Amino acid sequence: MKVHPFQIPKPLHQNLIVQVDREMVFYDKLHQHAEIQLTLIVKAKGKLIVGDSIHPFEDGDFFVIGPHSPHLFKNDSTDEMAHRISLFFTETTFGESFFELPDLEELHPLFNVSKEGFQVLGDTKDIQNAMKQLPNLQKLERFICFFNLLKNLCYADKKTLTNFVSSKKMGSSQGERMQTIFDYVVTHFQNEINLDTVSSKVHMTPNAFCKFFKQHTNKTFFQFLIELRIEHACQLLNRADDQNSILEISEQSGFSSISNFNRQFKKLKGVIPSRFAAQHKKSN
Repeated sequence: MKVHPFQIPKPLHQNLIVQVDREMVFYDKLHQHAEIQLTLIVKAKGKLIVGDSIHPFEDGDFFVIGPHSPHLFKNDSTDEMAHRISLFFTETTFGESFFELPDLEELHPLFNVSKEGFQVLGDTKDIQNAMKQLPNLQKLERFICFFNLLKNLCYADKKTLTNFVSSKKMGSSQGERMQTIFDYVVTHFQNEINLDTVSSKVHMTPNAFCKFFKQHTNKTFFQFLIELRIEHACQLLNRADDQNSILEISEQSGFSSISNFNRQFKKLKGVIPSRFAAQHKKSN
């Protein structure tokens, strides 16, 4: 499988590409494409890896993935079908200079922030409704809905997905190596992982592996691993009906020491795990 380039299938005589995924497992290979991707998670829980960062997702979450940004959606395994709706487009979808029209200058900041990608925060009801309508609309209606969607995104509260935007596209061999690394880490993060093991998966020495990983994510491998483990812990803590203790959640997230778990959690989230859980229950 070639990670780069990944071609988004374009229907004949259509500029906007709408894709509906209903499956047990989302396409979970690291990939990048020229299009900006708008994705609504209709029904699924899991983790989004994009650029150098990991973000949990659940029902109703909405993400914008920047062009040429390596990413993958890894949904949790359940007995139910996962469901998402995505819209793909580029700044030249309607012609080289279409979005440069003075009438559309209100949208220019949106394209700038889209390069890093973002998640929409707060009330996403209007955005969800628009995305759910798109697959069933005819061309003109879809065009109008698309611009209403962009207008809503301009003024929505946003959280940046990644501050690391590579200056060049990822080649096939590089992408395949990163895919192998992510596959291994996402599958084994709950267990002990050492540099010798993970570097051997991509036939590199530990030193070469560390340089390669830092070059493509702008962070160390263990920084990435800790962030993945902490995001997994957040998902467990966010489940109000989950009776697991902090110690159990620590162990299920790959930490062998509760003190290290508390320290790393506070470093990334600003509060200790028990406080994070209490705040979440209050907000619900």
